[in-house]
Amino acid sequence: MYKGIALLYVACLAFYILYSREPDYFDGEISNAVIHWQADSTNLLIPKAVFKHGAEEFAVDARYVLRTLPENKKVQVIYMVSKPEKAVVYSWWGYWITWREVLGSFVLLVALFQVAAAVTNRPTPESLLEQMNTKKEKRRKYDV
Repeated sequence: MYKGIALLYVACLAFYILYSREPDYFDGEISNAVIHWQADSTNLLIPKAVFKHGAEEFAVDARYVLRTLPENKKVQVIYMVSKPEKAVVYSWWGYWITWREVLGSFVLLVALFQVAAAVTNRPTPESLLEQMNTKKEKRRKYDV
């Protein structure tokens, strides 16, 4: 049962990650960008990924938890052609895997294992009687 739960969890997580990215991986465009530290509205310096789409230049926020980007680092951004201002830095940590998904996924995995343990560790008296009364039939090894 535990192997089934783990397999179900991994399959669901893989499909969720593949099809829930925003901007969409399959329809999005990938472009090169350069990190520049720019002041925001409160005069704090934050990393921005600066890239060109056509003749326009866009600067999108490149901050993310547990990721530091130095000045002038070359990165890739992914964006929808219709909304290039909503681009994100295309990286493993921050685009494909996010901290909220990791936390939520872990909580879901623990909950699924708790359910599996509750179902298998405390059988009802009726199921115990049924297990004791069933007799395994002896079958030939290659019986078809």
